[in-house]
Amino acid sequence: MNPRGPGTWRDSAAPPAAPRPGLRGWLLAALRGGGIIAVLALGVLLIVPLRLIERLFAGPRRPATGPWVQGVCRICLRILGLKWRCEGQPLRGPGAIVANHSSWLDIFVLNAAMPVFFVSKSEVANWPGINILTRVTNTHFVARDPKLARAQAAEFAARTRAGHRLLFFPEGTSSDGRRVLPFKPTLFQGFLDPALPGTLAIQPMSASYRAPKGRDPRFYGWWGDMALGPHLLAVLAQSPQGSVTVRLHDPIPVAGETRKTLSAGSEAAIRAGFDGDRPR
Repeated sequence: MNPRGPGTWRDSAAPPAAPRPGLRGWLLAALRGGGIIAVLALGVLLIVPLRLIERLFAGPRRPATGPWVQGVCRICLRILGLKWRCEGQPLRGPGAIVANHSSWLDIFVLNAAMPVFFVSKSEVANWPGINILTRVTNTHFVARDPKLARAQAAEFAARTRAGHRLLFFPEGTSSDGRRVLPFKPTLFQGFLDPALPGTLAIQPMSASYRAPKGRDPRFYGWWGDMALGPHLLAVLAQSPQGSVTVRLHDPIPVAGETRKTLSAGSEAAIRAGFDGDRPR
């Protein structure tokens, strides 16, 4: 979920400067930020005992804590004031999710649509503050080390069999929110592991952000070398907010496919449902 690194996407145009809030904006940011922090803190405190009870009766499955995190994310979006809607039906049966990636807001927006577990590179596990949330929400970490490939594939298979919806970002980085970047077929290799259920399917999910009136169309995008602090402040201080539409596309059965066909099919579905790629 981190856009930093050698594979970071960069546009030829400079990112928009984060709007500097006035007094009203600072007050609004403080109220919204404080409310979201309070909801997240309460959510973290309550999810721990809930998970202990869940583990006792459901083992590795997440019949209660998954929807709990989903509810917390929806409350945070309501506090933020971001207009949110979801179209389509969640995948039934064993499978994984792939989505386009535009912003740190995706953490809330995509989880609000359905209970998912994000897949992130291992470095994120050491980020102060973020590491607590990722551990509590059971983020699936992937290390770019060939020696760990077999162990990581086994963990992925075990979590999929347990009913976890792991969510991947096949673009490999985040964009400005106005486009879908080319997918990386290598990221789909893990779906072909013979240890996975034969009925496995991939559900493409697209998230299209609409900037507030008068703001740069890329307002919600967070990419390249953009600093998190100013962007976070600008979003919290914005009034009125824009909107985001999440579309859950038809699942793609994995059986009989290759990593290239899975990648192409998922990318085509997400592009078709992504507002930024549609003619205006």
